[in-house]
Amino acid sequence: MGRGRAKAKQVKVARQLKYNSGGTDLDRLKSELGVNDSDGDDSYDELAEKYADYADDYGTEDRKNDSSG
Repeated sequence: MGRGRAKAKQVKVARQLKYNSGGTDLDRLKSELGVNDSDGDDSYDELAEKYADYADDYGTEDRKNDSSG
């Protein structure tokens, strides 16, 4: 008999989480997880330039031949 109130509360909380979850504070989450915003990280462009010579050695031609077997 007492389960009705508990279930209604769970449904209410589930709806709030489903429809009102857009207010996440990402900066606070970063600090809680201990993520550092260091400027020493390579950006995508820098990494692409850094490993561009590997694309010549291990290009898409090798992948096409390997996947067909």
